[in-house]
Amino acid sequence: MTNKTIPYKLPILVVAAIFTFGSGYQMSILPLWGYLPLFFFTGLWTFITVALADKYSKLPKNLTYLSWATISGLLLGFGFPISPLTPLMFIGFVPLLMIEKEIAESRAAPSKWEVFKYTYHAFVVWNIISTFWVANAASFAASFIAIWLNSFFMTIPFVLFHQTRKIMPRNFMYIGFIVNWLAWEYLHLRWEISWPWLTLGNSFAQYPSWVQWYEYTGVFGGSFWILFTNYLIFKGVASPLWQSKEKVQILDAVKIGALILLPILVSLGIYANHSDTGRDVEVVAVQPNYEPHYQKFQVNKMVQLDQFLKLSESKLTENTEYLVFPETSFSGIAQDQVRRIEVIQKLQSLIDKYPNLKLIMGIDLYKIYQAGEEFGDNMRTQVNKRTGKVTNWEAYNAALQLESGNKEVQFYKKGRFVPGAEIFPYAKVLFFVSPIVDALGGTVAGLGTQKKRTPFSSESGKVGAAICYESIYGEFFNGYVRNGANAVFIVTNDGWWDDTPGYKQHLKFATLRAIETRKSIARSANTGVSAFINQRGDISQATNYEEAAAIRGTIKFNDTKTFYVQWGDLIGRLAIYVSILLLLNTFVKGRLKKD
Repeated sequence: MTNKTIPYKLPILVVAAIFTFGSGYQMSILPLWGYLPLFFFTGLWTFITVALADKYSKLPKNLTYLSWATISGLLLGFGFPISPLTPLMFIGFVPLLMIEKEIAESRAAPSKWEVFKYTYHAFVVWNIISTFWVANAASFAASFIAIWLNSFFMTIPFVLFHQTRKIMPRNFMYIGFIVNWLAWEYLHLRWEISWPWLTLGNSFAQYPSWVQWYEYTGVFGGSFWILFTNYLIFKGVASPLWQSKEKVQILDAVKIGALILLPILVSLGIYANHSDTGRDVEVVAVQPNYEPHYQKFQVNKMVQLDQFLKLSESKLTENTEYLVFPETSFSGIAQDQVRRIEVIQKLQSLIDKYPNLKLIMGIDLYKIYQAGEEFGDNMRTQVNKRTGKVTNWEAYNAALQLESGNKEVQFYKKGRFVPGAEIFPYAKVLFFVSPIVDALGGTVAGLGTQKKRTPFSSESGKVGAAICYESIYGEFFNGYVRNGANAVFIVTNDGWWDDTPGYKQHLKFATLRAIETRKSIARSANTGVSAFINQRGDISQATNYEEAAAIRGTIKFNDTKTFYVQWGDLIGRLAIYVSILLLLNTFVKGRLKKD
């Protein structure tokens, strides 16, 4: 496709408009959206791209490049969980690398903006296919922005690679492609606009038996694997094998095959020979099944408590050591008044019936500051209009532990928040945007947190309580284990995303945390999916979506600290250093060339 006009442009625009307005109208009248955002975003982006295609770029092969970029986005989107086509990730970047090579070697300028436009298109396609379900969350505006903003962030390492390659020796120019991307993934895990769902290494959550070596590398090992394989395959495409000698042709094919198959074979060997270690502990996980948009925060608290008690008692035995409830099981819990709350008193009565039982559950917690007490970073102020009394308080997405025969209540406060839904990123710097975000249904207040990943302690051992979004962060998740956790419970409320791939992806990502830490995981979700995950990432007793259920299983508690737990994201840190050196080298040589 080298012509300047898309064939059948008008019919494509009409179909795209129908998809956009049709799905948009359905979303405006239906309480839950399911897959409708996929049709809305796909139709909208198709309409924009096709409408502007003729003016997208002045390059002669504009439409060809747009086609290649679209293919790249499709490959990456359909290679990501829950799709079974994970091997597509090994070729997903090849079309983009072909575009970048041709632009870099042409005399058209400004080339970096041409590279930006095509990569941005590819990453929007990838984001839509893999994360369209985010629009089902409470704040549509924040989720709408997330797709286009995250796609923009993804273009940055690619454009930087395009700049650094110009000053690199020919045999080393593609180092920038790999290290810049890894450096970006590392930073994307660590700032307030963090949305690391599409970290490349997460792709293998579909097949955890392929990446048992994550106990050494974490997901960055998987990201490196994908990027380096893409480079080798691109190299074979860019320098056609039929132009090479037969021996070289065979050697290249063997290299690529070995790079894909050897890590899988090594992993399968580890998987086959791995046995869970530690002490057997009986755990019951409860899934109450309250739809979060229209039920969870409207149904009477005592009615919900009856559901929790009924489900719990159906599975508890004299040997049960832990009972797990999901994220925000109950709201309005005052930290200094917790023992006076009727819900807590009734739950304590339940667990007192079982001599070894501990309850860990997610709650909405708040703390009222007393005079002279040091305020947290997200303290809020409320003024009583009648009396003028000022109350300083702070809210938390938290978890607590109640123990049989023990009046002590232990708390843990969530440390990683969903941008837009739970925290307004860099609110102090972007304060002028706060009224707009508030009007669009977002949040500007933010939640309080704690610095350490403190596990809950008892005679049974130590348990980390990862709250929802926290289970996406490998090195962060390690914090529970470094602080002594023998196992980790994930409490979550995935019903915000409706019955879409979102909650299934979230479950699968937990298998990677189990491998990285070699810790057993019990997962309690408000609705779909509660499950147990063993130390090699196998999922058992997975519940269905929209099912009220309780599951009982035996998991292992151990003191193991893997290489990854001890050293974390070494690959990401190394990539940061190399990326900085490349950028400094590019800047200095660029200045010298101008002089």
